[in-house]
Amino acid sequence: MSHTIFVWIEPTHGAVDPIAWEALAAARSVAGERPVVGLLPGPAEQPAAAEAIQRGADRVLLIDEPALPQLQTEPFAAAVVQLMQNHPPAVLIVGATAAGLELAAVVAARLGVGLATNCTALSFDGDQLVATRPALAGNVIAAVSGPQVVTLRRRALEAQPLDAARSGPIEALPPLSAAIEAAVRIIGTEPADHQVSLANARVIVAGGRGVGGPAGFEPLQALAQELGGAVGASRAAVDAGWIPYAHQVGQTGQVVQPELYIACGISGSIQHLAGMKTAKTIVAINTDPAAPIFKYAHYGIVGDLFEVVPALTEAIKQRSG
Repeated sequence: MSHTIFVWIEPTHGAVDPIAWEALAAARSVAGERPVVGLLPGPAEQPAAAEAIQRGADRVLLIDEPALPQLQTEPFAAAVVQLMQNHPPAVLIVGATAAGLELAAVVAARLGVGLATNCTALSFDGDQLVATRPALAGNVIAAVSGPQVVTLRRRALEAQPLDAARSGPIEALPPLSAAIEAAVRIIGTEPADHQVSLANARVIVAGGRGVGGPAGFEPLQALAQELGGAVGASRAAVDAGWIPYAHQVGQTGQVVQPELYIACGISGSIQHLAGMKTAKTIVAINTDPAAPIFKYAHYGIVGDLFEVVPALTEAIKQRSG
């Protein structure tokens, strides 16, 4: 079968973003006899190339560009476009990160093909890709037929375990940067303050207007630490200045899909629900029994979060010894 499935393997902080392995798992689950090719920015002889093969790629192409430190879109998009033009009708799967969404949009626009974003499942109907994605703040699940570029929502699928028995070719592509005039020149980067790992967190303890102020996040932080999780927040708490924007979950923040989401003092507006209602297990703590969040919670506690959360933290400490 001629369809090639390309998977973008995004580097981050000297490693590979775990969403790349989830994208490889998605490709492998629908590939059948179609070849799965990993596209990995960086030089030859890097461990991630062999790991990509062991996680499902049949072949890995290395794109070693001078623009790699800043992961600028232009040269990498040009390389991907060229590859897809050489293997029509190819499909590209990209993790739905900030950089991945930008790359996918540029590639789709330059090729003039369909783009489906934040997908949760993929399949093939004959030779045509079908992408499943939430729409209208998650209230509708849409099946999009025919896109050639898709972005995969984080934690939509589990990454495949390493298979040391798998082998495949690893090849380097010639750089294209010399022929590309970048629209943006990055002269330096600085790490952001208050970085949190909401995207990869398996447990998130989130607070809303009900925490009452910055100090209200302290018991949530203690619970999150005990569970090995991260602290999230609703837009109301962020807009009030109680916690930095990096913690915001929702339509205008981060879309997350943890194993466990504990919503504390969050009423459950549609904008917040759009960012977390696909969590595997949702626990809601609120004094208002009519709060909309309870309609989506697997477990609900009607009570004062300042009594319930410390009690949960203490119970978990006792069980963990």
